[in-house]
Amino acid sequence: MNSAPLPRDTTTLQAMVVAQQAEIEHLKLIIAKLRRMQFGQSSEKIDEMVGQLELALEELETGKAERAGIPEITPAEEVPGKPVRKPLPDHLPHDTVVHLPEHACCPDCGGHLKPLGEDVSEVLDYVPASFRVIRHVRPKLACGRCDTIVQALAPSRPIARGMAGSGLLAHVLVAKYCDHLPLYRQSGIYAREGVDLERSTLAEWVGQCSALLRPLLERLRHHVLAGEKLHADDTPVPVLAPGDGKTKTGRLWTYVRDDRPAGNDMPPAVWFAYSPNRKGEHPQSHLKSFKGILQADAFAGFDALYATGDILEAACWAHARRKFFEIHQAQGSPIAAEALKRIAALYTIESKVRGQPPDVRLKGREQAKPILEELHAWLLDTRRQLSKKSGLADAIGYALNHWQALIRYASDGRIEIDNNAAERALRAVALGRKNFLFAGSDAGGDRAAAIYSLVGSAKLNDLDPEAYLRFVIERIADYRISELDDLLPWRVAERIAKTEHHAAAA
Repeated sequence: MNSAPLPRDTTTLQAMVVAQQAEIEHLKLIIAKLRRMQFGQSSEKIDEMVGQLELALEELETGKAERAGIPEITPAEEVPGKPVRKPLPDHLPHDTVVHLPEHACCPDCGGHLKPLGEDVSEVLDYVPASFRVIRHVRPKLACGRCDTIVQALAPSRPIARGMAGSGLLAHVLVAKYCDHLPLYRQSGIYAREGVDLERSTLAEWVGQCSALLRPLLERLRHHVLAGEKLHADDTPVPVLAPGDGKTKTGRLWTYVRDDRPAGNDMPPAVWFAYSPNRKGEHPQSHLKSFKGILQADAFAGFDALYATGDILEAACWAHARRKFFEIHQAQGSPIAAEALKRIAALYTIESKVRGQPPDVRLKGREQAKPILEELHAWLLDTRRQLSKKSGLADAIGYALNHWQALIRYASDGRIEIDNNAAERALRAVALGRKNFLFAGSDAGGDRAAAIYSLVGSAKLNDLDPEAYLRFVIERIADYRISELDDLLPWRVAERIAKTEHHAAAA
């Protein structure tokens, strides 16, 4: 997940910035030309090309903001080539927050304080379903006896000197990664509401939020890998290849810690990681510190992890069942139907022990052992009657080849019957993949993995993802590294529950 180290040579950095700026301008020119050609026989194909180029441009601008960590420039700070920020729209609702000084009287002599003026700053924020301007007012008070002037400290902002509030930043992130709206589409939606937010501005915000949230992601990863059992899976993601405008296939890996079905009250969480390909070296690197049970499919890249003895393999009955289900759907095969019936009996037993402690689950699963023994014998006998090239032979062969890993759950109450926890975590990625080109680069894949980790973990802890990100983004800049655990989803959920309890009691 860590980005490659930045070159320390200033000249090299400047050259990179100049090259990226040139590429941004080149992409803008191509997009402008394609938009002029948009009404013709090939308009649908041009729409697709424009969308991909918009995403490539979005990726360059987001990555530049994340790597540089440069705060947004205020209108007074003129920088050649940097557009001046437009004033915030007057038509939006305005909320005023007054920040009074800490002292009610002069801190130096105890004298009475009288108004001297005030400093006013504005941020554009987003309350669910509406924009509004939050006006922060900090009155200046002067002592009537001496020359002391007091004023509240300026409230910190998620992005230094930025105009975006935590609610707006959370909304942009959720719209991009949960609702699958690329930034150029968001820009168009906001324009219809009378708010002019360029895609390049949104890209800067995404990049800077990604950098802001990275330390919290590391705490989340540490929690996930500290469990004694993990669910793992991966899915392909299209990524724009640099230079030629074509796509390549990256992978998004998910690792889920969720022992609630085994009666464990440790907080559930999910950690996503991106890789440019599906080589086994990636999960081996992700899980190099993990020791325990790995529940996954039969991907050969996991084999090296099992070979050390530190990680115990547990297979997935839902994966084995799916192969028979697909054959039955396509052919109405009675053999596939029989396999599905026998597997269903295993799930019936499992439904009775779900949520119970491991020892209770283990006792209940004693009923599954004779069913598994009979299923094994039936699979062996049936396979002998089938052509080796048939789909049924492949489905049966998969189950028999991974039999020991498939039946391991019946002898260990900590293990689940399937890997559905990981598959559920990947559903949001599959939806995004249908809607638009997933990532503009490998760095964009890393960013997506980070946000998916936080959003997915919020959902597992029954938090609204946008509300959670708003809570975190509003506070994280003021937190020390040692305090970041307080911003993990389950800690935030506990805090909200306590606040609601006190409010109800009052």
